[in-house]
Amino acid sequence: MTDVKPTGGRSPDITSPTPASSGAPPLARRLLAEAVGTALLVTVVVGSGIAAQRLSPNDVGLQLLENSTATVFGLSVLILQFGPVSGAHFNPVVSATDWLLGHRSGHGLPLRDVGAYTIAQTVGAVCGSVLANLMYSLAPVQVSTHHRVSAGVLLAEAVATAGLIGLIFALARSGRAPLSAAAVGAYIGSAYWYTSSTSFANPAVTVGRIFSDTFAGIAPDSVLPFIGAQVVGAGFGAALVRALYPDVGETADDVVVGHLDLHQRP
Repeated sequence: MTDVKPTGGRSPDITSPTPASSGAPPLARRLLAEAVGTALLVTVVVGSGIAAQRLSPNDVGLQLLENSTATVFGLSVLILQFGPVSGAHFNPVVSATDWLLGHRSGHGLPLRDVGAYTIAQTVGAVCGSVLANLMYSLAPVQVSTHHRVSAGVLLAEAVATAGLIGLIFALARSGRAPLSAAAVGAYIGSAYWYTSSTSFANPAVTVGRIFSDTFAGIAPDSVLPFIGAQVVGAGFGAALVRALYPDVGETADDVVVGHLDLHQRP
């Protein structure tokens, strides 16, 4: 989500070099961090959902409390662990917004990396569900029957994603990106409760959760509407950040916990 970056200006007319030449971790290492980090995030979400279902079989509210608490702590730790390598996006709409808000000024995640990040995040998310299933002696690959779509739920997903994007990039723009681990964890924890969708807010995690027919799963026919709502929400969040912080592009690459600059400096 963002590491401490050196100071200094940039020349916008310089073509971005390879990550190795700019001092950033190689793309392969960053993709590994995104894949493993997203896998572990989904393992936390799905695994704690399975545990909650077993520990509190007759109390859905307590199940949600157990699931959300594990996710808050797990996400915060994973951001701290993987942020210095890849930025700990773990989320395709975060990666895409990083590029969108920064590309005009030569900042942010390069477009060539956004697609690679998205693939790594999605593959990692699916593996995370499989791992959680295996840890609880369930069939490794399941297909969820948990249908989630309604007008209110889709609105909730858009709101949750807009809030997440707004938070991440407001922190980056205001020089408080190191707070992202705690702040993003806290936001997701609260959004579990204030949104009717329980705040997926992440297309890769949404796809991954297809493969666990448990408390945390989502049926395949609910996935595309969810992702559509997330993309719309991300657009609103990015627009709000742009309005509040007109020069957001100057710091877009501080997302989320501080990763090394991917663009050449003079």
